[in-house]
Amino acid sequence: MGGTAMIIIMQQLKGLLGMKHFTSKTDLISVVGSIFKYRHEWRWQSAILGVCFILFLFSSKHLKKKMPHLFWVSAIAPFMVVVIGGVFDFLVHGDEHGIPIVGDLKKGINPISISQLRFNGKHVGVVVKAGLLSGILALAEGIAVGRSLAMIKNEQIDGNKEMIAFGMMNIVGSFTSCYLTTGPFSKSAVNFDAGGKTPMSNVVMSVCILLVLLFLAPLFKYTPLVALSSIIVVAMIGLIKVKEFIRLYRVDKFDFCICMVAFVGVVFFTMVIGLSASVGLSVLRALLYVARPATVKLGNITGTEVFRDVKQYPHAKSVPNILVLQLGSPIYFVNAGYLRERILRWVEDEEHICKGHGQDLQCLVLDLGGVTSIDNTGIGMLGEVHKGLDRKGIMIALANPRLQVTEKLVVSGYIKDTIGEESVFLTITDAIASCRYGLRRFRGKEGCSEV
Repeated sequence: MGGTAMIIIMQQLKGLLGMKHFTSKTDLISVVGSIFKYRHEWRWQSAILGVCFILFLFSSKHLKKKMPHLFWVSAIAPFMVVVIGGVFDFLVHGDEHGIPIVGDLKKGINPISISQLRFNGKHVGVVVKAGLLSGILALAEGIAVGRSLAMIKNEQIDGNKEMIAFGMMNIVGSFTSCYLTTGPFSKSAVNFDAGGKTPMSNVVMSVCILLVLLFLAPLFKYTPLVALSSIIVVAMIGLIKVKEFIRLYRVDKFDFCICMVAFVGVVFFTMVIGLSASVGLSVLRALLYVARPATVKLGNITGTEVFRDVKQYPHAKSVPNILVLQLGSPIYFVNAGYLRERILRWVEDEEHICKGHGQDLQCLVLDLGGVTSIDNTGIGMLGEVHKGLDRKGIMIALANPRLQVTEKLVVSGYIKDTIGEESVFLTITDAIASCRYGLRRFRGKEGCSEV
């Protein structure tokens, strides 16, 4: 949102400086280059008036924060800027002194044009392609703007209803040959900044525009362009959340990098490049998380049956002769090899620890409560782990597998033919108790055979 706001602010420099020529590109370098290329068109009168309008708008917002009961001052401030700017320009003939104005506006609304609709022209194919592309872009923009503003107000929007609304209003608007209608970022931001709370604000705005088109359009002839630019600039500045950047840096450095990539990409290149780069980084991080999931060693909290990560809870004690590992992600072909290596590495490290105490590792317990799904490659990986541990004389037990995972392990024969049904347990405590019982029986049989 911050990058988009910066783009709109840069485009308003044309109106603030009273320039007639300006670049159609949105990146910072092109905008700065255009400003200096056409610096002979700068109008200091327009710039001074723009600064005054911006200060007035900021003052009204500050007054609203200090004195909430005067919220109406901030709400009508943009309208006052338009009125004051128009009256001032009319009195001093600003268009003759370097202050560009809107110019002549014709009264009335577009006539009905549905009778002119034709489907047999030679340009139908081009129109369909352009309409499809424009519709997709308009829908994406409208929903993105709606969700951005909804997040600020901690609200939810229904994308399906937004699609229906955009479609219906564009169909009705096409009967009078109107422009493609969306939820534009600049106008939505101005409405939000003025204090609009419900869709009724759009109804009031539509009625006011209708009345202006029918009766008052010529009166806005002298509206200075700098007034409109000032309103948009102030609204956009309010959407650049510097504190959110700082909070994001403190909470998650990688998220901050993604945010800055999007911001810099949008400001210095194009919106497509900025968004594509940020989405690419997000996908890359998701793939890294999927391909290299966390595996942690669990220990028992003394006096309880609770098992927690021994790194997070240093006072959690490991169970003698038993290694408890927690797998916290789905097991797919992407991460199966990595998980196999991590499990065997954990086993190898635990064997060294046990030998240092004159003992042997006897059992591995896998907590599968966090494994939401597993594919055939993952099942094969568990089979390979079992074979490797079986050669070392280490038993394996599964604790708390989910229903979907259990069904696949049963159908594949892993539970019945590989580890046995007696090696699947509801809790880690049950699995450890069974491992200890099995070890005692095994040692008892060894003692009897020696006798």
